[in-house]
Amino acid sequence: MHLIHGNGTKKLHNHSFIKEDDMKFQTSRFTILALLLAVSLALTACVAVAPEAGGGDMMEEEGGYVVGVSNTLVGNGWREQMICAIKAEATASGLVDSVVVVNRNGGPTEQIADLEGLISQGVDAIILNPTDREGLNAVIESAIAQGIVVVAVDQAVTAEGAYVATNDQTAYARLGAEWLFEQLGGSGKVVEMRGIDGVPADTDRHNGFMEALANYPDIEVVASTFTGWDPSTGAQQALDLITTQEIDGIWTSGIDYSVVEQFQVADVDFVPIVGADNNGFVEQLIQLADAGLMGAAVTNPPAIGAVGMAIALDALTGNNPPHETILTPKVFTTADLDALNSIYAPDEQVGWSTYVDIEPYTSYNGSADVSACTAPGE
Repeated sequence: MHLIHGNGTKKLHNHSFIKEDDMKFQTSRFTILALLLAVSLALTACVAVAPEAGGGDMMEEEGGYVVGVSNTLVGNGWREQMICAIKAEATASGLVDSVVVVNRNGGPTEQIADLEGLISQGVDAIILNPTDREGLNAVIESAIAQGIVVVAVDQAVTAEGAYVATNDQTAYARLGAEWLFEQLGGSGKVVEMRGIDGVPADTDRHNGFMEALANYPDIEVVASTFTGWDPSTGAQQALDLITTQEIDGIWTSGIDYSVVEQFQVADVDFVPIVGADNNGFVEQLIQLADAGLMGAAVTNPPAIGAVGMAIALDALTGNNPPHETILTPKVFTTADLDALNSIYAPDEQVGWSTYVDIEPYTSYNGSADVSACTAPGE
């Protein structure tokens, strides 16, 4: 406090008291500021930590995804089961609202148009069984650039950023062909019944067949056909072949049970036959073993579609799955009927496989869920 004396001079009285009050005021002010700063930092820390602690779970809880499917082979049991496996996995996941299936016969041109249609519908992911290894790259990469997850199943693509989930198609053919050539003692006349000319799986399988053939110089390929993976086409080709020339064995790219039937139609002796794990073929191998049928069923599970769905959902929920997933085929032969019985289901369709549970990818309840063929909302 200032006091003015008569001589006009200023003198300070109670100086120490005044300084003590100022210090108390300043201390209180600093205390308040410190408390406010601490509260602010605490709030900032909460905001910063919360997403890190629960970010992945929050994405999974959101779900609501729309997944598009592109298939260009209609009327084929394997492809039908592939689509049903996709739907079953989508339903089991709880993360998918709907599955949009574009299903028609066609080649790369038609599939490009179908993929463009799915992109325009704003799907979150696309699962496709590709008609060409490289011809779809532009449209696939366009989808990826727009944030759409793309998974090619059964057959590979080379598009940058795409996920690929396939059976090892080269090994599929090589393993089956090696079994066949061994059954013939390394010498004989065989038929190679292929799939669709130019598609990736057919090319890979043909390469595997030729790899095996290179080690058996006394095996002669007397015919090579394209069945289009159509049972009726394969049946007619087989009937023509077994009734017009000498054949010691047949390797098929999955058109198997209809080939076996033609031996019965023509009333000629069976020869060793290689096919896939189609339920109808497995049944024939079991039931006709005593009639002289020898065969090998090489696994090529249609449930690769469900694997593709699991990979797509992993990518959508930020789990960073590997870009390439390859399943190793297994071989079931008439030398082990118990093993064949383990993959046979009397009530399953002839062109379907019972090999549907693929760890760690599938989460549905086995063949029952796949056979129901129901997507979310259906």
